[in-house]
Amino acid sequence: MSVINGNCLDVLPGLDAESVQLVYLDPPFFTQKTHALATRDNSNEYSFSDNWDSREDYLNFIRQVLVECYKKLKPNGSIFLHCDKTASHYLRILLDETFGEHNFQSEIVWAYKRWSNSKKGLLNSHQNIYFYSKTENFKFNFIYTDYSPTTNIDQILQARKRNEKGKSAYQRDENGKTVLANEKKGVPLSDVWNIPFLNPKARERVGYPTQKPILLLERIIELATDKNDLVLDPFCGSGTTLIAARLLNREFIGIDISEDAIDLTKNRLENPIRSSSNLLEKGAGSYLEKSDYERGILKVLDALPVERNSGIDGFLREYLEGCPVSVRIQKDYEDLETAKRKLIEASETKNCRWMILVRTNSIENSLFETNDERLLVIDSLDFMVSKKLNQKVKENNKELNKRDIEIINENAEILNKQALETLEYQVDIWEHYETK
Repeated sequence: MSVINGNCLDVLPGLDAESVQLVYLDPPFFTQKTHALATRDNSNEYSFSDNWDSREDYLNFIRQVLVECYKKLKPNGSIFLHCDKTASHYLRILLDETFGEHNFQSEIVWAYKRWSNSKKGLLNSHQNIYFYSKTENFKFNFIYTDYSPTTNIDQILQARKRNEKGKSAYQRDENGKTVLANEKKGVPLSDVWNIPFLNPKARERVGYPTQKPILLLERIIELATDKNDLVLDPFCGSGTTLIAARLLNREFIGIDISEDAIDLTKNRLENPIRSSSNLLEKGAGSYLEKSDYERGILKVLDALPVERNSGIDGFLREYLEGCPVSVRIQKDYEDLETAKRKLIEASETKNCRWMILVRTNSIENSLFETNDERLLVIDSLDFMVSKKLNQKVKENNKELNKRDIEIINENAEILNKQALETLEYQVDIWEHYETK
């Protein structure tokens, strides 16, 4: 295991021929920029230059690196070249020239979510990794993933074959019974990898520009190597490839021209930190906290849902007076004043000039009253309908009560009249007996 400071074109010729099982390289992308990034506490800044005199100058450099890497690979070794749209089409041709078109294995798409920007065009949310082998007899370890939720059990357990029309159909024996398929371990890993980009608060982030997640490198290493195999990274940068190799019990060699990068790599190797990914472990659905009911309200308002915020449920897509408009939906268990307070407090740090609270129930809190001219309270459609219905019922009840009173009064008059008539009759009888 070694970490070497120097130009990879100077260092590579000194390595043993056919000693490396896997080469992963994340070379300059021909961006014609100097990339710089500060650490989280701003105590240090790392940078590297990706400026070239011409495209030919850049491609000639990469060609020489690929030739040297080819020499160091074992006959059953592989190379994974990481790039983006800037020069990927040129790099693919160089790889074909060096390793042969027939040894191209896959174009891996590393897909990830990115924050939106104002640039005209589609948002960049993937990079490419070209996978070539040195020969047709290359080492490869299958990785299996879960079946799609839409896959039914017959597709897993029953064997299939092509029928006379060339269509895939369930296989049956001479008695017409379905044939059991061979044991399946899942779906083989595809060439589209949804691995999260390192977020600014990730524990493994060290402030190095273009730093890749360890999870990405672990997957590559697991595919193409076994324990104790040698992994080479000619542009090791912050050392992510080497960290992943060490965590997976592989040998490694890392090269970089920057002394700062080498120092950073050595420090990381002494204390490797690997961030876990809830997105991969639990799935994207684990981040969705909003109910279908809440999403329906936000959709009507043309608001973007916000997850993992205790005070704000979404923002209107369009700013008002140059500021975001926050939205909160009153929860079933909370009174109106509590909902107001939570929305106002959460919006203070988001520079929201206006806020919308959607009222969904009639729970009130008379002890506290929040008044804020920036806050607009509106009723949800179902709550509005519920209020109208309740109002109608009350009005009907009032009419019924009014009629009941009239009936009672009418009955009372009748009873009073009857009582009076009875009393008069009794008086007449009493007077009649008195005269006798």
